[in-house]
Amino acid sequence: MTISLPDADWRVRPGLDGLLAALGAADGLARYVGGAVRDGLLGLPVNDLDIATSIAPRDVVDRLKKAGIKAVPTGIDHGTITAVLPDGPVEITTLRRDVSTDGRRATIAYTDDWREDAARRDFTINALYADPLTGAISDYFGGIADLEARRLRFIGDAAARIAEDHLRILRYFRFLARYGDNELDSSAYDACVSAANSLMALSRERIADELLKLLGVAAPVPALRLMIKGGILRPVLPEVTMAGVDRVEGLIAREAQAGVPVPVSALRRLAALLPPDASLADQVGARLKLSNKARKRMVVALQADAGEDEPRGLAYRIGVEGAVDRLLLDPSQPLAAIATLDGWSPPTLPIGGGALIARGLTPGPDVAKALQQVQRQWVEEDFPDAERVAEIADQIVSKFQRARQ
Repeated sequence: MTISLPDADWRVRPGLDGLLAALGAADGLARYVGGAVRDGLLGLPVNDLDIATSIAPRDVVDRLKKAGIKAVPTGIDHGTITAVLPDGPVEITTLRRDVSTDGRRATIAYTDDWREDAARRDFTINALYADPLTGAISDYFGGIADLEARRLRFIGDAAARIAEDHLRILRYFRFLARYGDNELDSSAYDACVSAANSLMALSRERIADELLKLLGVAAPVPALRLMIKGGILRPVLPEVTMAGVDRVEGLIAREAQAGVPVPVSALRRLAALLPPDASLADQVGARLKLSNKARKRMVVALQADAGEDEPRGLAYRIGVEGAVDRLLLDPSQPLAAIATLDGWSPPTLPIGGGALIARGLTPGPDVAKALQQVQRQWVEEDFPDAERVAEIADQIVSKFQRARQ
């Protein structure tokens, strides 16, 4: 039975017909490749669109310019041009073969052999090509059968493919969690375990990117357990243990029960994966070269403080995002608490220091102290309206005036 790429909205994106015409798709010079084909066959949403072509990179640029399509040479030294279309970018890469690799980067040469290009890819399910016009699939290594069986296989010898690019260790577990039904290829797993120390040669940014992608899939726990059992993360994240995976599993259950919308926060899951120590989370975030914003989010989520705020009081103090993270990460918190924050934005205190001075409070340090007390009571009373705040202000100003008599 011949399998073709099904019709889908992404195949009729604005500007795509003009791009395919410019790349000579009708003459067999361009095909969809990789994730778009894989997810298209599975009926999943396609966000990132990649096209492989036998046209040389400089010629790709010339063709796009002649067609009036903006071409950005994002990776021209490695054969990749980005075409900017109305609905987003499309990456176009010239067919390649590896000349040499060192586990981090490859020296490549261009080719016009589609099978040769497919042979340098990692997994069989990622080495599928589709004719953009007919949808006909080109499958050189049994990727369709593996996709149907939810089976994840390296192309060729697993150890050799990992030696070409050490990041494939982490990619194996991410794809296993998302596409492999967590069915284990023992030879691939053994190869990943044997090569785990090679992850130390990778940039921490690449490691963080793959780990967060893994944590963002619907069911990462079985793959994470395999990783901990095999010591995969030990060379780069020795803090992560099976107890952390248990916390992620509990968090995922709470996310589902609370109806947390998809996509879920991979950073929140990373915070769960680490020991519940805000200082340690900040150190790990720095090691993984996460942004300051990402590091702060994990620190806030894991921060232990003496406050016993109600959910909205907590959200007012640390932000809604931080409050939701903290409530989800704490299994002792009722899930109903999270529902009270749905669609809620912290209000602004409807009074200022000038209003306290107008009530007779002497300008100076007392104004700031009194305003803090007004704010504290306003939060404790669940943010009453301006009329009630005025009453609170009157009471606190009177208290300060009596104390000064």
